[in-house]
Amino acid sequence: MLDYVPDKRNVELKALKLYIWSYRNEGAFHEAVTNRILDDLVSALKPRFIRLTARWYVRGGLFTTVVAEHRKKGWAPLPHVNW
Repeated sequence: MLDYVPDKRNVELKALKLYIWSYRNEGAFHEAVTNRILDDLVSALKPRFIRLTARWYVRGGLFTTVVAEHRKKGWAPLPHVNW
């Protein structure tokens, strides 16, 4: 799952899907791949905020969830408003 607040750039969903699929057969640790994807997205998009939640399903019925996020210096979300 990808949550982000763009700044001046945006990403096209098909390009994002193809990029993430390129890691499908990558032989690396889940945490390392998650961080690499986040670093690449931050470098390309320069977002105000981005959070990548990667759910890795592996053999044996085990799965791993890795969450990595980046905030642009000085950026803070608006306060939540209850209606």
